[in-house]
Amino acid sequence: MIVHQSFIKSVYCINPNCPRPYPQPGDFKFCSSCGSMLRLNNRYVPLQHLGLGGFAAIYTVWDQQDQTEKVLKLLVEKSPKALQLFEQEAAVLQRLKHPGVPKVESDSYFTVSLGTCQQRLLPCLVMEKINGETLEAILNRYPQGCPETLIINWLYQAADILQELHDLGIIHRDIKPSNLMVREETGQLVAIDFGGAKQIGAIPLGKQNCSTRLISPGYSPPEQIAGDVVGPTADFYALGRTMIQLLTGQDLAELQDPATGEFHWRDRTKVRRGLANLLDSMIRLDPQKRPAKAADIQRRLVVNCRLSKKSSSSSFSLFQALTKAAGTAQEISVRVLITGAQVIFSLVRWLWRVFISIVLACLDTLGEMVMAGIGAVVGATTGFALINRTIVGDSFADWMIGQWILMVPEIQIIPWGELIMFACAGLGTAWGLTEAGGFGQQKRRLIAGITGIFGYGVGWFIWQASISYSPREQLAGLGDLWQVSLSYNSIADRLLGLVTAVAVIPLVLGLGLPSHYLVHAAVAASGTGMIFSGLVRLNILPLEVLVHIFSFSDVSWSDFINTISFFGLLGITIGFWLGVSYYLLVPVLRLLGWR
Repeated sequence: MIVHQSFIKSVYCINPNCPRPYPQPGDFKFCSSCGSMLRLNNRYVPLQHLGLGGFAAIYTVWDQQDQTEKVLKLLVEKSPKALQLFEQEAAVLQRLKHPGVPKVESDSYFTVSLGTCQQRLLPCLVMEKINGETLEAILNRYPQGCPETLIINWLYQAADILQELHDLGIIHRDIKPSNLMVREETGQLVAIDFGGAKQIGAIPLGKQNCSTRLISPGYSPPEQIAGDVVGPTADFYALGRTMIQLLTGQDLAELQDPATGEFHWRDRTKVRRGLANLLDSMIRLDPQKRPAKAADIQRRLVVNCRLSKKSSSSSFSLFQALTKAAGTAQEISVRVLITGAQVIFSLVRWLWRVFISIVLACLDTLGEMVMAGIGAVVGATTGFALINRTIVGDSFADWMIGQWILMVPEIQIIPWGELIMFACAGLGTAWGLTEAGGFGQQKRRLIAGITGIFGYGVGWFIWQASISYSPREQLAGLGDLWQVSLSYNSIADRLLGLVTAVAVIPLVLGLGLPSHYLVHAAVAASGTGMIFSGLVRLNILPLEVLVHIFSFSDVSWSDFINTISFFGLLGITIGFWLGVSYYLLVPVLRLLGWR
């Protein structure tokens, strides 16, 4: 502070009604004209008035604690909505920690009393000062449009900033050339003006019209203009329009046909096809047809828009143009190196995120498979013990035989006790999948348990009802008949595939998965049925073992091991196919627009 004391020759009064706000002597604590405080929050000294931005006045201030120059935004609008947006901007910036966003400390938002008879409180927000130019100012030096290489660089960096915002559930909602700056020291792109930022999902359904409409003509997407709920793709639309304006050097209104409303821009500039296709996809009217994530934009830039060797011949002329704009060739070289390093770092960080996502998906799926297998084994063991070590199985079988003959005498089902084992196995499998807690599911133990019992019970019943029409000794494989004829193998593998599929569908529907319930159920059912059908067809699961599992007539250790192995494998298979559906198929469907 002592070192800087001689620097502060004069300060600025921030009172909007002060008749003579500047200059004030640097050592004054109160304004000599209106009596307002000149030291804000006992830390910041206003040095210069930069202008007005929206509802706020902008000043440069000296931070006496950090000994650095910063920017102060002072809310001058008195409406409650303006205050809400101002506080929202402060909250958003405090959460963000990215080089492409102005740094804001946790205590940088405060209110200041003018200390006058008015007793008015002024909300203040202090943030990092970005030394550099906005893309709007840079465009003024390129009346024919900015070089394509700069556009690719800016687009990649802007996508990286938006990825950070969207990962935190924040939509900027006001991307345009005047809200994007380039740091003078490093060439890093910086997004500013977060007054219109919105939390994703903050607006409940049916209350869209209650949200604040923030519209920047030419840049805001149709859904934002209509006041509907907007998502991350709204930022991609605005960013695409911004980059098209920078490429062509023309106002967006000049690129739109006033008669048809169609947007034509490709014939106004020379642009490679990969970049043009990407920008056109970003500005589609349908939000679901735009890129789904900022990482998709970066990936397409890396794959389709990398500079080719043929462009090296024009590098010197481009280099001269950039040198003239920036100052010296040495400065340009440093900026290019730094920007290249930032692009590489962003790409590495994206690849690392993809790798971590794959590892987490594999671990989540593996956890579900293990817990489903354990739950199935525990359930099957419990059911096996009930029907072979207690009177529950025999009592239940006697009662069901008597009731069933009266209702459906043409279908003879004898081993009703085994239904208890299947029900216990279904309950254990459902609870195992639920307790694993993966795939974003709700832990609905009761509903999952009921649907697990129901599914496995129906599967067992379909098997028994089907084989009741065939000689049991044929399916049981007595003698050498099943070894000679493959017809029963074919019947059994198809039947088992059907049974497992039917058993899986209710179980999956009861798990409380976050979305696409029928897709998950269909994938898990068809995949599981296909695998078990293949096991029978390849004789890995012989018919003798299969028939004993569904209706064994004696009790032995081999029966017990075969039974718990069957149900354990069934649970593991269900967990595997749910992972395939949740992490592979459903994301592809979302990418194609199926929400």
